[in-house]
Amino acid sequence: MWKFITRRILLMIPQLFLLSLIVFLLAKAMPGDALTGAINDPGIDRETIAEMREEMGLNNPWYVQYMEWAGHALTGDFGVSYTHKMPVSEIVAQRLVNTFWLSLTAVVFVYIISIPLGIISGRWNDSLADRMITGYTYIGFAAPLFIFALIMLFIFGFQLGWFPTGGSVAPNTGNPFEYVLSKIYHLILPALSMALIATVSTVQYLRSEIIDTKHKEFILTARSKGIGESNVYSRHILRNSLLPIAAFFGYEITGLIVGSIFVETIFSYPGMGQLFLDSIQLRDFSVVTALVLLFGAATILGALLSDVIMSIVDPRIRIK
Repeated sequence: MWKFITRRILLMIPQLFLLSLIVFLLAKAMPGDALTGAINDPGIDRETIAEMREEMGLNNPWYVQYMEWAGHALTGDFGVSYTHKMPVSEIVAQRLVNTFWLSLTAVVFVYIISIPLGIISGRWNDSLADRMITGYTYIGFAAPLFIFALIMLFIFGFQLGWFPTGGSVAPNTGNPFEYVLSKIYHLILPALSMALIATVSTVQYLRSEIIDTKHKEFILTARSKGIGESNVYSRHILRNSLLPIAAFFGYEITGLIVGSIFVETIFSYPGMGQLFLDSIQLRDFSVVTALVLLFGAATILGALLSDVIMSIVDPRIRIK
């Protein structure tokens, strides 16, 4: 097990290197540079701009700039945001907490919704309930996340007024207990909007696993021994069908983190997704590159987490 984890971590090193290189080159290919947004004086002369570019090392070859940027990034220094006038690492750290709780809440909703629906649809396939659940998954596959989030915001936020339409906490919140309740209250609608779309793939996969498993030979053998149908499902079918779902946990988190870009913008939720889009519009390149690198690293870590979970929960896998 530990050898497997070590190998996977060592494999992440070239992946992260390649990711950082691609992110840096894409940032260099974008119009403007780190100096473009930092200049607020339209009357500044070209000589001064040239001196500033030389001081910032923007005239150096791209590989020299990359080595300097990567060296600082390894220490957690991604530069200074000219928009916020503060270190990028501090800005990202502030927004990372909100995005983490949003994604975690969405993951909880995904499994709370998808597991019962998948079990019902798989156990009683071709029934009316199965057709209704399958219809829901088809709609979920076809509906874009940002459109669905806008509909949820319009209905439950503006029309019914059940949930707040923006922010992560109510202003002037008093004691810590009220603060926590307000944070949870602001999380529910955006997290549920993400979960209802992300749920459909898990429901379909679990349904297929249950239908496939209940026709295998060891299930037929268990039934022939007189084991009750409830025990067959709980001890054999569900136990084997839920193993791949557990392995998706890492991918679910990373997928929802990336999907939060649109949801956070729609719900004006101050997380990394909203910061990412705002930074692109303002050409705050230091923030954009840091966030893209962080999203990519989260995807790689999610794949590692899923592989580790699968190797733990599935006894058929033996890793030396």
